[in-house]
Amino acid sequence: MKEELIQHARQVLSDNDRGTYTVPTHGLYPFQWNWDSALSALGFAHFDEPRAWTEIDTLMAHQWEDGMVPHIIFHQKDDGYFPGPDVWATGRTVPTSGITQPPVAGFAVRRIHDRATDKSLASQKAKALLPKIHAWHQWFYRCRDPQGTGLIALLHPWESGRDNSVDWDDAFERVPTDGVGDFVRRDTSHANPAHRPTDEQYKRYIWLVQTFRDLGWDNSKLHDASPFRIVDPGFNAILIRSCQDVADLAGRLGMPEIAAEARAMADRGIAAMESLWSDALGQYQCYDRAAGKPVDSASIGGILAVFAPIPKDRAAALAVRIVKLAKACNYLVPSHDPTAPEFDGLRYWRGPVWLIVNYMIADGLECAGQSSTADRIRADSVRLIERSGFAEYHDPITAEPCGGAHFTWTAAMVIEIFNTYEVAA
Repeated sequence: MKEELIQHARQVLSDNDRGTYTVPTHGLYPFQWNWDSALSALGFAHFDEPRAWTEIDTLMAHQWEDGMVPHIIFHQKDDGYFPGPDVWATGRTVPTSGITQPPVAGFAVRRIHDRATDKSLASQKAKALLPKIHAWHQWFYRCRDPQGTGLIALLHPWESGRDNSVDWDDAFERVPTDGVGDFVRRDTSHANPAHRPTDEQYKRYIWLVQTFRDLGWDNSKLHDASPFRIVDPGFNAILIRSCQDVADLAGRLGMPEIAAEARAMADRGIAAMESLWSDALGQYQCYDRAAGKPVDSASIGGILAVFAPIPKDRAAALAVRIVKLAKACNYLVPSHDPTAPEFDGLRYWRGPVWLIVNYMIADGLECAGQSSTADRIRADSVRLIERSGFAEYHDPITAEPCGGAHFTWTAAMVIEIFNTYEVAA
């Protein structure tokens, strides 16, 4: 069964391969997505190292001059997706969106480099990529943490990767819909509308895009102009972990200035994360910077915080939290607490399980010495795929496959998990 799953996963990556980048899945997502690419490269690296490096090279080739790496790169025209490049209007030679996504590239580059069989190619590629990734990290702290708190804010739910999380509900109510004209969504023609964000949420998504576009995508202005400014512990953990990995790898590759700067950013972020801890929830929680208050929501972003090198006692508490969640579902890790009234096991980030987040949570737990909980999460991940296939995400109670099918990063995580850990299949 293990070899069959790996071969199937490789076929998914091949089917979604466009030569120099992958699409998440045909139809629903026809372009290159930022964190999808970085995580997909982890899968490629197990059987085609040059292709893995090409995936990240292509992503970073579209970095903006200020350091930002956009969340979508529109390599080819495709009318099957909304909002397309005409809505974003970022003015790039190769059109891109104007917002970013979780910066997992630093982590991916370090991990691919560390286990590479072609050490010469790995060092060559990493040396070329690290300055670009470091500039992206610097952009975050410059443009998304203007007060120097050590934590960065998201300005659009799409940046988090957790588009319709319960974490955003209250803050999203502040986002108006005035001036948002009629539009036709394409995602609901490719996936069950009951599994997707609502039309009302989409209007607010588009209002933010239009507002940022009217400001000329000037990243020195967007933070203060956005009514949506949320500090997400999961996103910050990914940034902190990537800063740490860049620091470690840069130090080994003879890039001491980058190593020192990246280490300082990671250390400052780890210390600042403590401000997001909630004893009441037993996990980290988001902070609404615009409203000046914490977000009382027990979503997966507060558990994903373990991906960063947080204190061991916090990691142990998160392991306890995960075990508690396991009593309310059949497959870990639900993206929202199944006992909460807002939980919806089928609707995108309001309850379903995502293998990419499972992988990062398990990795962080493993690093923190919480191996048994990490093993449980990886085993649940494999059980989901065995039962319901390579879907975008799955219901944590019924295992129903949801969203897009034949999904690239789900397949990449299966390859990564089986080739890195001992997991029964």
